[in-house]
Amino acid sequence: MSGKEIMFTPVKLGAIGLKNRLVMAPLTRMRAIAGHIPNPLAKTYYAQRASAGLIITEATQISPLGMGYPATPGIYSPEQTMAWKEIVDAVHAKGGAIVAQLWHVGRISHSSLHIEHGHPIAPSAIAAAGQTYGADWQLYDYEIPRAMGVEDITQLLKDYVLAAQNAQAAGFDGVEIHAANGYLLDQFLHDKTNQRTDQYGGTIENRLRLLGEVIETVATVFPTNRIGVRLSPYGSFNDISDSDPVALFSAAINQLNSYNLAYVHMIEPRSTSAGGNDQVDEAAPITSEIFRAAYQGKFISAGGYNQAMGETVLEDGLADAVAYGRLYISNPDLAERFKVNAPLNPYNRATFYGGAEVGYTDYPAL
Repeated sequence: MSGKEIMFTPVKLGAIGLKNRLVMAPLTRMRAIAGHIPNPLAKTYYAQRASAGLIITEATQISPLGMGYPATPGIYSPEQTMAWKEIVDAVHAKGGAIVAQLWHVGRISHSSLHIEHGHPIAPSAIAAAGQTYGADWQLYDYEIPRAMGVEDITQLLKDYVLAAQNAQAAGFDGVEIHAANGYLLDQFLHDKTNQRTDQYGGTIENRLRLLGEVIETVATVFPTNRIGVRLSPYGSFNDISDSDPVALFSAAINQLNSYNLAYVHMIEPRSTSAGGNDQVDEAAPITSEIFRAAYQGKFISAGGYNQAMGETVLEDGLADAVAYGRLYISNPDLAERFKVNAPLNPYNRATFYGGAEVGYTDYPAL
């Protein structure tokens, strides 16, 4: 079977049925309204893209302290949950499947975004290099985060439970645990950001502990076959790195094999688009080639794919589904366009973050 034929065959990711192998990647758009509630336009935005096999929502903070950018939505209040339920219902009405990406940014934040909670938290009190947006949409140097104590980890797990319960109440088909891109769970994985000496630091086994606890905690709400995990081996976004990424992520895959997850979702490091450009690093390792064989379940690959590349990775058996980000921003009917080899709408990067319908719900379908 050709890659194109495979792309349009159904697949089950755990208990989640997909009508095709195209996945809409999680895309931060920074358009939430007061109360960190999804924008009313998001109902239209997601429903327009329901022909994807699976939609993964924009990263959605599990608590006020989990927020890292202005105008990102949460999933910890009743009002947020009600808004997400309208979105999920609209996607389901068009025959789509949708999971919520659960997010805590850790140190990649600024205290102005959560004044009542103080400084960002992280595994260790190490500031990220560079600058980030505060609540006023102005750039500030990263602050030194507060190293998390045991009580902070206990609270974090409670926050994941509440977020998962709200995702279930909203009717999501499952959840994706965001453990990539230099955010909190990724900070625990990497030795550059995790210099703890307790049971959550030091050895790879210890650095994987929190991810395992989060999975097991979320699994008290959703069965594991409705839980996905996103990882970014070799990623450098948000000042993240590890001294031995192959050993780290081989151990992570080994751990994830034991959970019967819906899927593992890995980001190819060749794409450095997270945070603002279209650069492709042709010399970067290909994580699907390194790690796919080690993972015994379903595998989603993301990162700078075009149609031909996606078809190839499916045909080669290096992924069970392929996630597209920027192409889904500008092509709500990307699946239909791929099917008939139609031209694609170009995206307008200036409208990626913030704003209203322009660059959000106004891209034309075929």
